[in-house]
Amino acid sequence: MTAPSESASESIADRLAAHPAMQRVPTPKAAVFQHKRFVAPDLAAELIALIDAGRRPSTIADDNGDAYFRTSETCDLDAGLPAVQRIETLLTELSGIDPAYGEPLQGQRYAEGQEFKAHTDYFTPGGRDFQKFCALSGNRTWTFMVYLNDVDAGGATRFKLIDKTFQPEAGKLLCWNNRLPGGAVNPATLHHGMKVRKGVKYVITKWYRERRWEG
Repeated sequence: MTAPSESASESIADRLAAHPAMQRVPTPKAAVFQHKRFVAPDLAAELIALIDAGRRPSTIADDNGDAYFRTSETCDLDAGLPAVQRIETLLTELSGIDPAYGEPLQGQRYAEGQEFKAHTDYFTPGGRDFQKFCALSGNRTWTFMVYLNDVDAGGATRFKLIDKTFQPEAGKLLCWNNRLPGGAVNPATLHHGMKVRKGVKYVITKWYRERRWEG
């Protein structure tokens, strides 16, 4: 297992790139990958049911004074549940990252009209809440996100600074390194969970930290 340290980031990216089902976005600005059909339909359905049962309004560390910056719902997924253990195992086997560095798995639900405006997953060093969220476990390193269902219209994830937009497809994994090769945070990972125009979007997200997770 690998700790997602600065020195290990390239080896994690190399491991992902070597996977036969993984596609890497051809840009030098950020390490961004997709893997279609990563999650089987039966597991996706179980995770959707868990999200529906436990969802609550999403929160954000800094909404930039915009009450509508993030309008989705979130579910903290119980690590002891079989479906959660199953997806955690899939992510560990794919990435090689030691699960001790991972935050608890989260699910998100976006109804029609809901979105998460352009943001980064890392906490900005020196920012208002940096110390609060990063004092123990450090900043976020890698993000792994899976679309659990097809969406009738909208709901894409747009990385404006690398000119890449991913459409939601059931079972598709997106993952990216939130840092630059030298270890600094990477602004090119700015991304927008675009508005769902028709239907509902479900995703699960796994974030990894610089140090072992102490939530």
